[in-house]
Amino acid sequence: MTTVENKPKRYMSVKEILIYSVGLFGLQMVIFYLNSYQVEFYSTTARLTPSEQFAVPFIILAAKIVSAVFDPVVGNLIEHTPDRGKGKLKPFILYSSLPLVAFTVMLFIDVPLEGAGLLAYIFIFTTLWSMAMTMADVPSQAMSAVLTPDSDERTNLIGFSGTFRSVGQAAPYVVVPLVCLMVPGGAGIEGTLSIREYLFNALAIGVIGTAMLALIYFFTTERVPYRAEKMSFKDMFGAVKSNKYLLLVMISYFLGFARQGAMAIQVQTANAILGGQNLIIILGISTAAGTMISMALTPLLIKKFDERKVFVAMSVYGFVSSVAAFYAGTQTDFNLGALIPTLFLMGLQFGAVNIMPMVMVADSVDYYEYKTGRRTEGVAYAVLSFSVKVTLALGAAVCLATVFSDAVGYSATAEEFSFETKRGVYFSYTIIPGITSFLAAIPILFYDLTGSKKREISAALERMRAEKAALAEAAEPSASEVADE
Repeated sequence: MTTVENKPKRYMSVKEILIYSVGLFGLQMVIFYLNSYQVEFYSTTARLTPSEQFAVPFIILAAKIVSAVFDPVVGNLIEHTPDRGKGKLKPFILYSSLPLVAFTVMLFIDVPLEGAGLLAYIFIFTTLWSMAMTMADVPSQAMSAVLTPDSDERTNLIGFSGTFRSVGQAAPYVVVPLVCLMVPGGAGIEGTLSIREYLFNALAIGVIGTAMLALIYFFTTERVPYRAEKMSFKDMFGAVKSNKYLLLVMISYFLGFARQGAMAIQVQTANAILGGQNLIIILGISTAAGTMISMALTPLLIKKFDERKVFVAMSVYGFVSSVAAFYAGTQTDFNLGALIPTLFLMGLQFGAVNIMPMVMVADSVDYYEYKTGRRTEGVAYAVLSFSVKVTLALGAAVCLATVFSDAVGYSATAEEFSFETKRGVYFSYTIIPGITSFLAAIPILFYDLTGSKKREISAALERMRAEKAALAEAAEPSASEVADE
């Protein structure tokens, strides 16, 4: 769509783009504090035996799989939410705020339980936390598909907000040391976190992160029209099954399940390799710097090439860079001079794999509307949330189980780590994610919703919406007709 000056029309203000991006930053900060520190917290409390500690990642995985059943429920609720002036997505973001803070704090309380009782507590409250996170994550991600009807503006929005989203994932690695510095007798930069510091961080990150997220409710506008519809689970399954592009993204997520598994074990990696949990800031910033550059470049790469080519190339690059990082680390006895540049290079892959699934899912919503006349943001982003939630938990479980296995022998309370332990931890941090990064590219080889095909669908949708709006306007009685009645 163009203006009189033949320039692309822009629907969103800079302020709105920034607020949406800050909201995603806040949510990711909360999510990745839990993903990165939860298992290490239970190791620090020393309330579990080594075998029970080994089971914790799988308890968390089971909880997230159980809670994933809630994802389609949220998607269905979104689809038949009537428009009361705030849209169909934003109310759910507001509803999720308080539960998300409460359950985040509950998971970092040192409850007086041990053994099976503590494992049950972890399972129950991780399930509840995951349900609250879904209430926030599905609508906030789906907002990118309704803030603007222009596909190019949407790609730019996803790229820009994706940078904030990625920085939010690394934010706990900066925030946690800062909070520890403010706590009297705290761990500071090089020490080991105390139980009290885990709780203070959960409270600070939970409150600040959800407050940022809530800004989306108050300061953004849903612009793509929709019609509230009740959908049975059979209808939802049919909508997913007939949307081949959404299925390809979903399959890619599951094949690449451990791409971001490294983020789940950064605390353990920093402790084993660098000698302190809060030295995670070195690992986090090294990788995040590469990710931020990749985020900024990805929309430009998409325009020059297309989503499929860029995703496949970056996935293969992710495998190569991960192998290179492992080799450089182990061959130099984990010298920082070798670690930092190779981790930076490894981080360059994450911009593409973070942004493009969001673009692809938004495009798949357009494709389904073009094909059926129905928009299903709720369903599509529930599928995305389900895929992300389960694969992150699965990747974390595999990487953490490897770290805590007898073969590697990691312990949060160990004073020194052997080279074999360091190598095992670093293998989980680099090679396992690298292998799955390569696998994630396979389904996207069949993704062809790019270039001229994508533009033709966007143009057709613009005509369809204009025709529907004209028919709806014609069907409304005029003011004189209403007066006559």
